[in-house]
Amino acid sequence: MEELRAKLIERISRTPSVESFRFSLPEKVNFLPGQFLQVIFDEGNRENKELNKYLSLSSSPLKDYIEFTKRISKSIFSQRLLNLKPGDEVLLKMPLGSCVFKEEYQKIAFLIGGIGITPVISIVEYIIDKKLDTDVFLLYSNRTENEIAFKKEFDRWQAINKKIKVFYTVTDCQPKDKTCMFGFIEKDLIKQLAYDLKERTVFIFGPPGMVDTICSITLGLECSRENIKTEKFLGY
Repeated sequence: MEELRAKLIERISRTPSVESFRFSLPEKVNFLPGQFLQVIFDEGNRENKELNKYLSLSSSPLKDYIEFTKRISKSIFSQRLLNLKPGDEVLLKMPLGSCVFKEEYQKIAFLIGGIGITPVISIVEYIIDKKLDTDVFLLYSNRTENEIAFKKEFDRWQAINKKIKVFYTVTDCQPKDKTCMFGFIEKDLIKQLAYDLKERTVFIFGPPGMVDTICSITLGLECSRENIKTEKFLGY
């Protein structure tokens, strides 16, 4: 773990409310797919939780840049991010976290809500970059179709790698896109789409209430607790 100043390369709009921030680093920092970092805007007060926040890396460790992605709100932190311009420097502390992908995982599943998709990008992009033979299942829930972040990337990845299967579901309205389903991530839906779930390492990322609910469901589907990896995303 170290602190270093990263320089903003570009901002990328993922949905109307989700933005990615891509940075160059003065030196290569090794991290594992699924880890996160801390953005430090208030260097004088490291305990300032409004201006110093933790965000998952949304890029493969093999890229020559790093990226994090956030749902933009009216918070002071979000506004500081939006005010960044290419060339601006930000102090980052990284890498952090132990909820990571390991290459020995032959079959993995992601049960994801909203902005919890960010570490999934790091993991799946890494699998693509390394041409691993990992069997990947993703069930990804959002409120509406236009809030499905990284849909173009997932559609492209599953088109080039038949071992990657992605399913989208939305909860607030009937989807127009036929590739999207309507409804929450519930037991029957998981059983229908992921019949071999207990054979997989299962990653559950998203809002705390959703993570707790889906974790209980997976345990009820006879998944072993040691094969369930969870990360709760607060304040998004």
